[in-house]
Amino acid sequence: MSKLHVQALHVHPVKSVAGTAPDEVAVEPWGLSGDRRWAVIDPEGTVLTQRRHARLALASARPLGGGRIALTAPGMAELLVEVPDPGPLEPVSLFGKKVETVVAARAAADWFSAFLGVPVRLVHLDDPAVRRPVDPDYALPGEMVSLADGYPLLLTTLASLDALNSLIAQGDHPEEGPLPMDRFRPNVVVSGAEAWAEDGWQRIAIGGTLLRGARECGRCVVTTTDQRTGERGREPLKTLARHRRIGKSLAFGRLLVPLGPGMLHVGDEVRILA
Repeated sequence: MSKLHVQALHVHPVKSVAGTAPDEVAVEPWGLSGDRRWAVIDPEGTVLTQRRHARLALASARPLGGGRIALTAPGMAELLVEVPDPGPLEPVSLFGKKVETVVAARAAADWFSAFLGVPVRLVHLDDPAVRRPVDPDYALPGEMVSLADGYPLLLTTLASLDALNSLIAQGDHPEEGPLPMDRFRPNVVVSGAEAWAEDGWQRIAIGGTLLRGARECGRCVVTTTDQRTGERGREPLKTLARHRRIGKSLAFGRLLVPLGPGMLHVGDEVRILA
C-alpha cells in the first residue's frame, strides 16, 4: 500500500474569496491559522458567499501576518486591511445562526462594495475560541470553528477527484470536465489514497498533528462555480447526485476537527489511525 502525503495546503482568509497555498501552516483548534477569519456581509448582516455572489470567487485575500490581509481583484487596486481594534460586536447571520464579529475599516467596505456592485461590509472574527461552536450533532464538547461552513478543516484526495472526473466524463455533461480541485475549496489535499477512502477516516495523523474525521462534506452550488471566471455550470452536482449521495449529502471530501495544535507541511505523511 502506497504512503499518503499532503499534496497541497490552502488557506482562505476571507470566506468565499480566493486564498493562498502555503508550504506550511499552523493548526489551531478552530482551523488552519488565518483561515476564514473574515467575511463579507450585506446591510442586513447576512454573511455573503458564492452561493449568492459568484463574483466573490474573482477576489483574492493574501495573509500578511498578524491577521492582516491584502485584497486584490480584477479592476481593483490592492487594499491592505488591518485587524480591527476591539470594539462593539456586530452580530451577523451565518446559515441562520448568529455569530458575533467586529466590523473592519470603512475602506474595506468601500472596496468590496465597488467590486460586487452592492453595499456590503467586511467583518472579522475576533475570538474564535468563544464565538462559534461546531455543529453539536457532530461535535465533541468545546469544539469551535471559524467562519468556515461548519467544521475547522476540509480534506480532499486527488484519487477521489480523478474518480469524480471519470464519472463526469461518462455522464450527461462531459464537456464541463475535468474539474480542478479549487471547485471544492479544501484546506488539505492528500495524494496516494484510493478513491473515496477518506469517507471512512475517523482519526488521522498528518505529520505530528492529530485530527478526527467528523463527517462527509455535503456539497452545494459553489462547486458548480468556475473559480477563475465566476461562471456556473451543472457539474459536479449532477454527477454527485447520481453516484455520491450519502444520507442527505452530495458528498465530496472529509470534514476534520483538530485534536490538538500542530503544524502541517506540504509533503507530510498522512497516517490513518482509525
